[in-house]
Amino acid sequence: MIRAAIFDAYGTLLDVHSAMARHAGRLGPHWQALSAEWRAKQLEYTWVRSLSGPAHHRDFSVLTDQALDWVAARHGISDPGLLADLRASYRALQAYPEVPVMLAGLGMPRAILSNGEPAMLAEGVRAAGIAGLLDDVLSVEAVGIFKPDPRVYALATARFGFEAGEMAFVSSNPWDAFGALTAGFRVFWVNRNRLPDEYGLRGNVTELNDLTGFKP
Repeated sequence: MIRAAIFDAYGTLLDVHSAMARHAGRLGPHWQALSAEWRAKQLEYTWVRSLSGPAHHRDFSVLTDQALDWVAARHGISDPGLLADLRASYRALQAYPEVPVMLAGLGMPRAILSNGEPAMLAEGVRAAGIAGLLDDVLSVEAVGIFKPDPRVYALATARFGFEAGEMAFVSSNPWDAFGALTAGFRVFWVNRNRLPDEYGLRGNVTELNDLTGFKP
C-alpha cells in the first residue's frame, strides 16, 4: 500500500522549457535547443558541486543563473533585459496541463522533493497554481547536497515517517528515478519524450507517458 506521493518539481510537475518558450520570439527559431542546453548545464553544475564537497555547494538558483550565463555567452545573447526576463521566468514556470487535476485527485499526502532552494520553490509552486495542492515542499538545502545523493531521498521518509517502500516517488528525470529506486521507493518514471531506457529502470519502475490519471 502506498501511503504518500513524492514528486520531483523541475521537469516533472513544472515545465522547465516554459521559461524560454515564453520568450521564443526574442530568442529566435533555435530557442528549444538553447533551453535544452540551459537545462543540461544546470544539472551538470549540480553534480559537479556535489562531487566537489560541501565547501563548494551553491544553491539551485545560483547554478541556474550561472548555467544561463554560460549559454548566453556561448551563443552571443547579450541583451540584459532578455536575460533578466529569462531568470524571472524560470522562477515562474508553468505546470504541465494535467498536474493540478492529478494532484487534487490524490487521496494521500503529496509533497515535492526538489533540488530547488526554498524561496525558488515557493515562488514556483505559487506561480504554477499548485501550492494549495501540496502538503509540503522539501528542498535539498536541508542537507546541502543535490540529488541523487541518498541523503536527499531520506528527507521524504523523515518528513512523513513512512518507509521508502510505502511511498511513491515520481520523476521525469531518469537519474533521479534511479536515485529514488536505490533508496527503496516505489518509483514512477514520467517518460514524456519516450526516451530509451536508462539505468535499468524499465521493468523495475512504473513508466508513464505523463501524469494524466496518476493514482499510485
